[in-house]
Amino acid sequence: MRLTQYYDAARNLAKRVLIQHSRQKQHHHRCFSSFSKIFSPCKTSQYRIPRTQNQNSTLWSFVHKSYYSSSPTPPPAGRRMGFLAWYLAMLNSRPIITKAISCSIIYAAADVTSQMITMTPSGSLDLIRTSRMASYGLLILGPSQHVWFNFIGRSLPRRDIVTTLKKLVAGQLLFGPAVTSVFFSFNAALQGEDAGQIAARLKRDLLPTLLNGLMFWPICDFLTYKVIPVHLQPLVNSSFAYIWTIYLTYMASLEKAVD
Repeated sequence: MRLTQYYDAARNLAKRVLIQHSRQKQHHHRCFSSFSKIFSPCKTSQYRIPRTQNQNSTLWSFVHKSYYSSSPTPPPAGRRMGFLAWYLAMLNSRPIITKAISCSIIYAAADVTSQMITMTPSGSLDLIRTSRMASYGLLILGPSQHVWFNFIGRSLPRRDIVTTLKKLVAGQLLFGPAVTSVFFSFNAALQGEDAGQIAARLKRDLLPTLLNGLMFWPICDFLTYKVIPVHLQPLVNSSFAYIWTIYLTYMASLEKAVD
């Protein structure tokens, strides 16, 4: 009988211990779960990542608005570049006419400048003379520059010193004398001079003009061939020609040469 009582008492005690241990285990599990919910890395990243993204987007929005403060939306690249982008696009799509018009404008501006330098106080601009210079740039020099610079660029594609000097010499011996001869002949013909008078003008003016050009054009040509891309060389050459054309238009406006 006593053994049975001892056995039942031991069994009840074991049950109580097991129940108490189970309750303590459940309590610890609930505490650990609550602690994990508060400090869990997943929860932390779940809340922190969106906040970081919002901060980044806000920062980018601030920089974006600051950079484009003049307009609510960023202007297209073409508008930001303006005239330069338009001009380069025209050079790419219509190279000959673009170079011809550019050359015509430069020659007209150079002639107006030349007239203003030599004009008397009571004088006025000779617009017919200016139109002759502009037509020469439009019809002859602009297209010929396109052909020449593309030809010399394909024939001598390198940009080292020796190749650049070869281009320079070729320009001084071939292109320069040719376009200068046509310049004097074209303007003389538009002024009504006949073949004999044109020949006499060339005999008088061509060689001195070419010799004077040797003091100006070699440096300009060296920079053009060495530094400037081929598609922009006519524009740069015409820009240098602005100064030179002031002298040329003065020479072209001289009185007829005597046979």
